[in-house]
Amino acid sequence: METLEKIRKIREEKRKELDLRVNSGFGTKEKHILVCHGTGCTSSKSPKIIENFRKILEEKKIEKVRVIQTGCFGLCAKGPIVIIRPEDTFYAQVSPEDCEEIVQTHIIEGKTVERLLCRDIDGSKVQKLDDLTFYKKQKRIALQNCGRIDPEQIDEYIAFNGYKALEKVLLEMTPEEVIETIEKSGLRGRGGAGFPTGKKWALTKAATGKQKYVVCNADEGDPGAFMDRSILEGDPHSVLEAMMIAGYAIGANQGYIYVRAEYPIAVERFQTAIKQAREYGILGKNILGSSFEFDVDIRLGAGAFVCGEETALLESIEGKRGQPRVKPPYPANQGLWFKPTLINNVETFANVTRIILNGADWYNSIGTEYSKGTKVFALGGNVVNVGLVEVPMGTTLREIVYDIGGGIPNGRDFKAAQTGGPSGGCIPKEHLDTPIDYESLKEIGSMMGSGGLIVMDDTKCMVNLSKFYLSFTVDESCGKCTPCRIGTKRMLELLEKMTTGEAESDDLNKLEELAVNIPKTAICGLGQSAPNPVLSTLKYFREEYLEHVKYKECKTGECKALAKIQIAEEKCKGCGMCKRNCPVNAIEGESGKTHKIDESTCIKCGTCISVCPFHAIG
Repeated sequence: METLEKIRKIREEKRKELDLRVNSGFGTKEKHILVCHGTGCTSSKSPKIIENFRKILEEKKIEKVRVIQTGCFGLCAKGPIVIIRPEDTFYAQVSPEDCEEIVQTHIIEGKTVERLLCRDIDGSKVQKLDDLTFYKKQKRIALQNCGRIDPEQIDEYIAFNGYKALEKVLLEMTPEEVIETIEKSGLRGRGGAGFPTGKKWALTKAATGKQKYVVCNADEGDPGAFMDRSILEGDPHSVLEAMMIAGYAIGANQGYIYVRAEYPIAVERFQTAIKQAREYGILGKNILGSSFEFDVDIRLGAGAFVCGEETALLESIEGKRGQPRVKPPYPANQGLWFKPTLINNVETFANVTRIILNGADWYNSIGTEYSKGTKVFALGGNVVNVGLVEVPMGTTLREIVYDIGGGIPNGRDFKAAQTGGPSGGCIPKEHLDTPIDYESLKEIGSMMGSGGLIVMDDTKCMVNLSKFYLSFTVDESCGKCTPCRIGTKRMLELLEKMTTGEAESDDLNKLEELAVNIPKTAICGLGQSAPNPVLSTLKYFREEYLEHVKYKECKTGECKALAKIQIAEEKCKGCGMCKRNCPVNAIEGESGKTHKIDESTCIKCGTCISVCPFHAIG
């Protein structure tokens, strides 16, 4: 019980010290300068910002001001982000050179550095984080510690009720009660399929076998997706604690987290979390004075997309080539080394401790009838506020794109949104008010997936988009089954013919036939869902396919071989934007007069289309 008392003492004392992180009215002269140290801001020199702040504070001998590295705040488009607590001042796009001014003006003089305040979607300057439109419709559960704590300090995690859920289940709950709580909460797997989490835990517990395993799937391979990476970078202990709770619930004493090697910061922070938990006596034997023992190891993936499929992931952990197994048997019965194995992804685990502490009814009250809780999305593409968002299930696509995302840049029109990555589908303009939940997305031909959400404006070609995703699938296919290995390759060849003007009249029928039949015959979920981008775009944008096949035309200009880029005289204002941005000087015209494109010089790059403020080029 010595470890338990130590943790309780840290929680009590450290929370008093850190209350200024969440309470803007906290009565203290101490300040904390929070700097995002996630991958996005790190690439924009946030480590140098942290270094400069600490150096300046030391040189000026300023006390009671601490510089804290945190995980992602979410608003990646405005990074690097610096927040000063307890006043909650939000500074955006900070550079290392700005640190001196922030220290002098804000810390010493007590004034706001106006020029660095974040601008909201209406252009107004906003001083506090919670006042930004980006955050108003969000509800952070899985992300609640990201941007709040230093992810490399276990004491800070403990201060915000870290390992309190583990304490509760070990001292107050039976394994059956833990599983019942997860079942009652309505939590479903956030990796894509949406299988009920509690049911999966119950099946694994009921499986025959003394040795069982808990596996965390952190092999996040969808293009544009970075939800799991951000959670591991910003709150690694929440995933570690949840894996331990799962181990207690199903009767497992060993866990593995499978992380792609392209996530060096996430890997390093999870390694640090494991080391700290072992040193504190939280991970290992006789955890918190109980008879429960559990340990966790990390396995690095080489970046194969197919290893995101649960059985291919298991093969990879075992040291074999990452290829999916035929199911059944399912991992709950025969998983890692053919022992009963529970597999959940990072975001699923990130919800578990919150459910245990707040209760199943609390979580069940959020979301829709069949999709409970929140969902984290990596919002990207043609949207103003690119970043990480977490919203209650049932939030509409329109709210995410316009209220949170800030709408489409450069006055362009919304055309579609791709959810679910290469396995998902496109949602057109007429479905902007669709609630984002498992059932609603399935009804319109898309899927939740792991949480990638790519927004596209009216300059995007849907045929070219399908070709992009099929190209990715073909490259990443493990080759085990013929429908995926050969079928997707044939689909890609047909799409390539369409985008180069070589398609024949029957090619569209061939494409559709393959897209319908591959899901019926492929071995794993990745192969079965590979045609989804084609199926959804055929459903909602068939006219674009017909234009490519029948008229050899791509109106957006993205398919260069088919592009017929022209300037509409009635729309052109002679602003010269297209002329100034053309890389080959193919546009002629005087200021205030209609411009023209020299087709013999034009390389059909589409730059003029994207920069024209009057949508006069197409």
